[in-house]
Amino acid sequence: MRWLNLTLLVLFPVAWFAPLMRAALLPVFGMDEISVITGLQSLWAADAALALLVTFLAVFAPYAKTIGLALLQFGLLSPRALPVLQILGKLAMADVFLIAIYIVIAKGAGWVTVETAWGLWLFTLCILTSVLIAWDPGRRSSMKSPENAD
Repeated sequence: MRWLNLTLLVLFPVAWFAPLMRAALLPVFGMDEISVITGLQSLWAADAALALLVTFLAVFAPYAKTIGLALLQFGLLSPRALPVLQILGKLAMADVFLIAIYIVIAKGAGWVTVETAWGLWLFTLCILTSVLIAWDPGRRSSMKSPENAD
């Protein structure tokens, strides 16, 4: 599980730049690819408060949780930090929910064509993998002594 968690440190940034969806005002116009990063750029231009919240949920929370779990797994962080990591994990799932709401709203508008792209699946996979790693019941025993490596 340690090494799977470390791969998330590489996969999360890839998922942030990967296309989550393609959108167009009408099916006649070309489709623009939207990633977490391009979405955040648009939000920062339109609404800084919302952009700050989404940046925290989509970028900071999942990455901080992954780093914290890695430090915990390698015996470099006290198990007392686990409640904070669990809170970060709950917040990290909120961004997938937000993306799903935006897709549903955009499709319901009728003027917008939205197609999901591979980056949405990668991003969701990263979040769910992070949740499963944190949920691993064998994790607690392996964190007590670093010699119990995977």
